[in-house]
Amino acid sequence: MSLARSYPTLLFATWISLAFLPTSQATNLETIIQPTFGGSPLLLDSLRYETSAKETLSFTRISFLLCGFALEKEAGGWIELPNQNAWCDAEKHRLQFILHDIPPNSYRALRFYFGPDAKTNHADISKIAAQDPLNPNLNGLHWDWQGGYIFLALEGFFRTQKDNPTGYSYHFARDARRTPIHLTTPLDLRHDATLHLDFDLGSLLNSPRPISISQAGTSTHSRDKDPIADNLGANLPGAFRIARFLSSVPMPISAQARKPLYLPEKYTPYRFQMAPTFPMPDLPLDNPLTEERVALGRKLFLETALSKDNSQSCLSCHDSTKGFSDSRRFSVGVDGDLGDRHSMPLINLAWKKEFHWDGALPSLREQSLRPIQDPAEMAETLPRVVQKLSSDPAYPPLFTKAFGTPQITAEKISLALEQFVLTLTSYRSKFDLAKAGLVKLTPEEQRGAELFMTEYEPRMGQRGADCFHCHGGPLFTDSQFHNNGLDVTPTDLGRAKVTGRDADRAKFSTPTLRNVALTAPYMHDGRFKTLEEVIEHYDSRVQRSATLDPNLAKHPNEGLQLAPADKKAIIAFLKTLTDTNLPSSFAPNPIPSKN
Repeated sequence: MSLARSYPTLLFATWISLAFLPTSQATNLETIIQPTFGGSPLLLDSLRYETSAKETLSFTRISFLLCGFALEKEAGGWIELPNQNAWCDAEKHRLQFILHDIPPNSYRALRFYFGPDAKTNHADISKIAAQDPLNPNLNGLHWDWQGGYIFLALEGFFRTQKDNPTGYSYHFARDARRTPIHLTTPLDLRHDATLHLDFDLGSLLNSPRPISISQAGTSTHSRDKDPIADNLGANLPGAFRIARFLSSVPMPISAQARKPLYLPEKYTPYRFQMAPTFPMPDLPLDNPLTEERVALGRKLFLETALSKDNSQSCLSCHDSTKGFSDSRRFSVGVDGDLGDRHSMPLINLAWKKEFHWDGALPSLREQSLRPIQDPAEMAETLPRVVQKLSSDPAYPPLFTKAFGTPQITAEKISLALEQFVLTLTSYRSKFDLAKAGLVKLTPEEQRGAELFMTEYEPRMGQRGADCFHCHGGPLFTDSQFHNNGLDVTPTDLGRAKVTGRDADRAKFSTPTLRNVALTAPYMHDGRFKTLEEVIEHYDSRVQRSATLDPNLAKHPNEGLQLAPADKKAIIAFLKTLTDTNLPSSFAPNPIPSKN
């Protein structure tokens, strides 16, 4: 683990507007990538594709970074397109990007690389804009502890003729394996144009070096002298083909940036705090953080008038001393009703994109109003909440400060609550201080950290706990949805309730492990009371089903078989993730009633 010399807090103003304006003389090349297998469009989550090794496989994740774009002129010489990168992800339907600022000309070849150059690969991720393709919080393709990006993540299931499906996880990465793709074809770019490329996964696994997953191994993390990674690197250049090129296609007009809502003439910018190791969050541009709105949101978070009988506030189910979670398995509503899922911790949500265990809500703004109206929670109506707050003499002046007028609306309540929850950042734990060189982990904690961040890959001599696949990076979550093997036949469909896809059955959002020692019980239904039970589950009790995450399904049926001392060390490490400031950071009366 590399240690920095100091541990500063990163602060920045929250309404930074980034715009890329190509010159009027430049042209643009829209690029669309179609994953295929054997020349036919590929279907995700479909166990139907056969390799030359007679293995049937599916693909649940195809995610990759393309960098270093350049065009070769017909007359010779290459035109580099610096600082233009693309993140593509099949599951997220992100397979289209635009190359800007191309000098109008006729070209004869396109070149790009899988993965960034070495300097970019090891650059400071906290300086990368939130919507930049290289922002780790956006692409989920960064090895924080090992350093650098994953260039290509390929995951899914496979089986031979005799076996049940088993997971595989191929992560192609590291500087020495940065792979160039060279495509020769006439490209008339005197006008905007569109280029369609096929990415043939059949070629990637079969030619010129056939890969047998059952014989070669179910995972790779691209270490030196790894034949799986070597073969992937050899096959990549031949996996791309030009499908068609359309010249004189005008580029789509980008949507205008959302303007701030109800911003008063006078306001105080809020200084957002986070660790210098965190990626830049994508904060809402139409609700820029201000001191006045954050303070109002904080008061509303404590306000019992949001509930039907004036007995409960947000704090009732999101206790600050419990990592802003609930120590009960299921929270109890004002009428004594129990919820059906455990209350998630409200920590570092500035980096999340979908909320609730199933991702049903796309913003904190919408999420903040849901508990108020839920019959099993606060059981109140928004009109009554507005009426109660409007009749309280303390609130109109606070809304005037925050929004410019004393009028109270449900929308303004949601904007203020969103702002406060966005500021609940956790980044100063013993682990963080150890990374900064300010304290030292005990030998047991250090051993736990190593197990946590090491893959289970016996063929390469790696027998870690494999925790980092879902809980990696400085946020200790990938903010994605996974089936972590709790049940063979789940009663809660999880993400599938939202998407309607069978492939999302029993998938739930990955919670952060920051402050995990405070946030018991665990899992979406709170079934595990202790960290010891959680470790036992992942070590030997994972239940196999069709949607089990491939990074768990690749493990042997008998599990990881961690030694008792290893389990104890992992728990010791998890306890170092408790924020040293969090319990005392929430004052009971942050705003006086009168100003």
